[in-house]
Amino acid sequence: MGVSHISNGSEQRPEQRSEQRSEQRSEPSQGARGWSRRGILAVLGVAPAVALTGCGAGSAGASENAKSGTSAAAQPVISVTPADGTKKAAFTSPVEVTVADGTLASVKVTGNDGSTLAGSLDAARTRWTSTAHPFSGTKYTVTATADGGAAQTATFTTAAPGETFVGYFTPEADSTSGVGMPVSINFSHAVTDKAAVQKAITVTAEPAVEVVGHWFSDTRLDFRPQTYWAAGTTITLGLRLKDVEGTDGVYGTQSKDVTFRIGRAQISTVDLAAKEMTVRRDGATLATYPVSGGDAEHTTWSGIMVISERFEQTRMESSTVGLGDEYDISDVPHAQRLTTSGTFVHGNYWAATSVFGNQNTSHGCVGLHDAKGASDPSVAGYEFYASSMLGDVVIVKNSGERTVDPANGLNGWNLPWAKWRAGSAL
Repeated sequence: MGVSHISNGSEQRPEQRSEQRSEQRSEPSQGARGWSRRGILAVLGVAPAVALTGCGAGSAGASENAKSGTSAAAQPVISVTPADGTKKAAFTSPVEVTVADGTLASVKVTGNDGSTLAGSLDAARTRWTSTAHPFSGTKYTVTATADGGAAQTATFTTAAPGETFVGYFTPEADSTSGVGMPVSINFSHAVTDKAAVQKAITVTAEPAVEVVGHWFSDTRLDFRPQTYWAAGTTITLGLRLKDVEGTDGVYGTQSKDVTFRIGRAQISTVDLAAKEMTVRRDGATLATYPVSGGDAEHTTWSGIMVISERFEQTRMESSTVGLGDEYDISDVPHAQRLTTSGTFVHGNYWAATSVFGNQNTSHGCVGLHDAKGASDPSVAGYEFYASSMLGDVVIVKNSGERTVDPANGLNGWNLPWAKWRAGSAL
């Protein structure tokens, strides 16, 4: 029977027609049937069973990986410097806490002395740094947490300093002084880093006034305002010298506050031309006393001086002030020190009463008539002593001597304000 073919515009070659007829007539083998089924499945877009089984196994494996967490995000790791367990950590560097793969939520650093170290986080919240260094010889506990709950606790102990220094201060804590009393600090070791040490010391006043420090030497730093303190002022000295390196390898040990008050304003003026002392308190004249100052060979320092020590009775020896064996008096009454070099205003019972107000006969001190034993309240020496206190101002003029060295006693008031400020390390 004839077969007609519909083509899409291209004729089949005879060989193709012959193969087609042959395939239609031939009985397919078992193997050919299997191949045909797979071929048909492939043509229909259906994957063979083996391929489906393979895909099913891949999906199950991915599900198990998800369950095991192998693809989860890394956990935050917190690190502390100094490291946990350090026994002799440096106290010259801040404490640092860092976190990897996260951000910090909180940090607390506590010393076994009850102190805490404040600090701050960087912008990324991955690093915390203490604002101050840890104290020496102190055990610290660091507790840090990261956002999400991760936490770290570490402990370390800082090393003890080698050589140390302290500052001995005047006036004493809780004392009341006159309006001329500076805050004077004498250090037990020479200071080379004056700026670091001065920065660690504050002097504040109420009512407020500008207070400036002045270095007289490597071991002495004084503070005062431009003019005398106002009567009734409360002054606070803050010492934060602990672990401050005053010189190479030498550290301070003090961390304390000291408060004292200024009492009434008493200023006494000694005129050695008139041989008279006028005492004024709170602007009014309290008393006028006849005095005797240094003679022509032993003139009295002139200038502003401050009472720095007081003795109801004391021994005075000329040998201690470079005057050989000219005098040795065991019971000088009512002695009040004006200079380190040995100038006092004191009572005098061994000179005739007529000397006072008429002659300058002393070895440099200012003398007032007094009685032996320091017990007669009617004499000038007793009265002046009773009316005085540490820090009171005594001004000497017309003595024939130059102005006292500002470092000779508590006498920095003899420096003009500009020169005083120039002596600050800050």
